[in-house]
Amino acid sequence: MKWLENKQSTILSAALIITIANIASSLAGLVRSRLLISYFFNSESSQQAYEALLVAFQIPDMLFQLIVLGAVSAAFIPLFAKVRRRSRPEAFRLASVVLNALLLVFTATAILVAIFAEPLTHWRTGDAFTPEQIAIVVKLTRIMLVAQIFFAASNIMSSMLQSYQRFIIPSISPILYNFGIVAGVFLLEPMLGIYAAGIGVCIGAFLHFLIQVPFVLKMGFRFGWSLDFSIPESKQLLKLIPPRFLTIATTEFQRIALAFFATSLGNLSFVVIKHALDLMILPIRLFGVPIGQASLPFLSEESAKADQKRFQTLVTQSLNQITFFALPAAVLILILRVPFVRLVFGTKNFPWETTLLMGKALAVIALSIPAQAVVQLLIRAFHSLKDTVTPLIVTVITVATYMIGAAGVIFLTDFGVLGLAAVTGIIAILELGLFLFFLEKRMPGCLDQSFLHSQLKMMAAGFFMAVFLYLPFRILDELVFDTSRTMELLGLTITTGTIGMLVYVYFAALLAIPELKIIGTILDSIGSATRKLVAQNPELIVDTMDDDSL
Repeated sequence: MKWLENKQSTILSAALIITIANIASSLAGLVRSRLLISYFFNSESSQQAYEALLVAFQIPDMLFQLIVLGAVSAAFIPLFAKVRRRSRPEAFRLASVVLNALLLVFTATAILVAIFAEPLTHWRTGDAFTPEQIAIVVKLTRIMLVAQIFFAASNIMSSMLQSYQRFIIPSISPILYNFGIVAGVFLLEPMLGIYAAGIGVCIGAFLHFLIQVPFVLKMGFRFGWSLDFSIPESKQLLKLIPPRFLTIATTEFQRIALAFFATSLGNLSFVVIKHALDLMILPIRLFGVPIGQASLPFLSEESAKADQKRFQTLVTQSLNQITFFALPAAVLILILRVPFVRLVFGTKNFPWETTLLMGKALAVIALSIPAQAVVQLLIRAFHSLKDTVTPLIVTVITVATYMIGAAGVIFLTDFGVLGLAAVTGIIAILELGLFLFFLEKRMPGCLDQSFLHSQLKMMAAGFFMAVFLYLPFRILDELVFDTSRTMELLGLTITTGTIGMLVYVYFAALLAIPELKIIGTILDSIGSATRKLVAQNPELIVDTMDDDSL
C-alpha cells in the first residue's frame, strides 16, 4: 500500500491523480443519485420527499462551506507549508489548534441550527412546501449536521496531506463518502424511508474522515487539545478568515436563493435545476478543481519568491490546461444533454417530461462550464498570493447581479426554470471576466497575447467539434441505436462522444495548440506509474492472476 503515500512532484501528476479519483467519485455520486431516484420517485408524495431531501442538504453543507472552507481554503495550506519549512512539530501544532477551533465553532453553530431548523426551513421555502415536506427537511437537516463534524476534521487532514503533495488519499475519501450514502439507503430504506439517506450521509462522512487518519499520523501529526494561537502564522490565518468567510457566505446565499426561486415555481423545479447543475459540475470537478487544487501548493511556493515570472507562467499554463479539457466537455454535454440525463437519472419512475426539461436546462448552463472551471484556479491563485479580498469583491458583484436577474426572471417573466438556468450561466461568465480583470490589474502582462491566442484556438476547435458532432449524433440516434434500451443509449453516447473528441483532437493538432501534448504526457505518466507500481508491488500481478482464475 506504499503507492498511496507517493508524492506528486508536478501540478500535472497531482492533477492526474485527483482527476482519476474524481472520475471514480463522480461515478459513485451518479450511482447514488440514480439509486435515490429509483427508491424515492415512485409517487407524488415520494417525489416531494426527495425534493425535501435535496433542500435539507443545503444548510449543513452551507455550515461546512462557511466554517471549514472559510478557514482552510483561505490560507491554511500556504501557511502550514510555510511553518513546516521552519519546524514540522510547530506546523502540526498549528494544524491541531485550527482543528480544535473549527470543531468548537462548528459544534456550537450546529446546535443553534438544529434548534432553529424549522423556521429556517420556512424562510427558505416560503409557502411552496407542504407541512410534510417541511417536517422531512427539518429532521434530515438535524441528522446531516452530524456528518459535517466529521468533514471538518477530515478536511484539515486533507489539507495537511496536500501540503505534503500527497493527493491520492484525499482524492479517494469522497468515493467512500458516496459509498456510505449508497450503503445507508440500500440497508436502511425499508425501515427508515427517506431518512435512510440522511443516515447514509453520516456513514459516508465518517468513512471520509477515517481513511485519512492513519496517513496523517504516519506523517507525524498528533492531535492535542490546544487553542494556543501564539504561532505567528495562526494570527495571520485569523486575519485572512473574515474576507474568505464573507466570500463563501455570499456564494452560499446564492445557493439558498436558488432553492427559494426554484421551489417558488413548483412542479419539482428545484429537482430539475439542482440535478442539471450536478451534471454541469462533473467536468468542473474533473478538470477545473483538480488542476486548481493541485496548483495551490505549487503556486504558494512560487508566490513567496521575489521573482513573480514563474508564478505568472504557472497560472497561465494551468488556465490553458483547464480550458483545453473543459471546452470539449462542455460541447459534449451541450449536444448529448438528453442521453446524459437519461443515463444518470432515467430510471423507470423518472417522468419523461422532467427528463426533457432537465436536458434543456443543462444545455443552457453547459455554455458556462469552461468559465466555471477556470474560476476554480483563479480563486486559488489569489489565495496563494494571500489575497482574499479580491475574491470577496468579485463574489459580491456576481451574487448581487444574480439575485436581481433571478428575481426578475422568476417573478416578471414566464421563462421559469430555463430562465433561472440562463441567469446562472451568465453570472458564471461575468465572474470569470471580473477575475481575469483583477488578475491582470494585479500582475500586468500575465494575460499576454500568447495566452489569448491559445484561448481563441481552443474555442475554434470546440466550435468545429460541435458542428461535426451534431450530425452523426442525429443520424446514429435515429437510424442505428434503439435508445429506448439502456445499453444502446450508452453505446450512442460513447460512440458520438468518441467522434467528438477525435474531431477536437484533430483541430487542436491542426491549429497547433500546445496543450495537446498533455494527452501524450498523461498516457506516458499512466504507463510509467503502472510500471513503477508493479515493480514496487509484484504481488499485484499475483492477485490479478488469482482473480482471473476464479
